Amino acid sequence: MLVRIVKLTFKKENIASFEAIFENNKKKIRQVEGCTFLELLQSKEDKNVFFTYSYWNSASDLENYRNSEFFKKVWGKTKLLFEEKPEAWSLVKKETIN
Repeated sequence: MLVRIVKLTFKKENIASFEAIFENNKKKIRQVEGCTFLELLQSKEDKNVFFTYSYWNSASDLENYRNSEFFKKVWGKTKLLFEEKPEAWSLVKKETIN
């Protein structure tokens, strides 16, 4: 399983626009083949910093999503709202302890 974490820093005046984009697309993202979990997090200290946290069955599932017309459309709208360049990490899930 692949865990994808993306840090997104928005201009304060664009937070509501981003939240609307996410709200309108979250179910579609979650329904993409290979996506098994999707979460949006917001920094407690810096309200314009968000993280997306998602689980993917494989790296190829994530790449297929990232190369899709759907992703390009959503990302095209989202990237106009940034204050800083986004950062992303792909991690292999090793263990979960409940």
